[in-house]
Amino acid sequence: MFLLYEYDFFFWEFLTISILVPILAFFISGVLAPISKGLEKLSTYESGIEPMGDAWLQFRIRYYMFALGFVIFDVETVFLYPWAMSFDVLGVSIFIEALIFVLILIIGLVYGWRKGALEWS
Repeated sequence: MFLLYEYDFFFWEFLTISILVPILAFFISGVLAPISKGLEKLSTYESGIEPMGDAWLQFRIRYYMFALGFVIFDVETVFLYPWAMSFDVLGVSIFIEALIFVLILIIGLVYGWRKGALEWS
């Protein structure tokens, strides 16, 4: 099953512990958690203020587009950090790959900018 068969015991030990720890955490929190059911606890908001209006508000798509752009460029920094840390070891080919990656992201940024995805008005 494994290429490293001498580590087979450690794998099953790790798997057992990683299954038991969350189960025990949920069980212990269920036993130790305070149970208080009251009128305030069963209300929609626990702040004590009655909600006004409908809970289903329609947001404009511009908020989601802005958030998606943020996530894309946030993930970009996660991918670029290992390249930057090991640049001296990996060489010029990895630099060219990173450059192509950044250029594709810049093209996407320019496209989103021209479509108006970054404007709030």
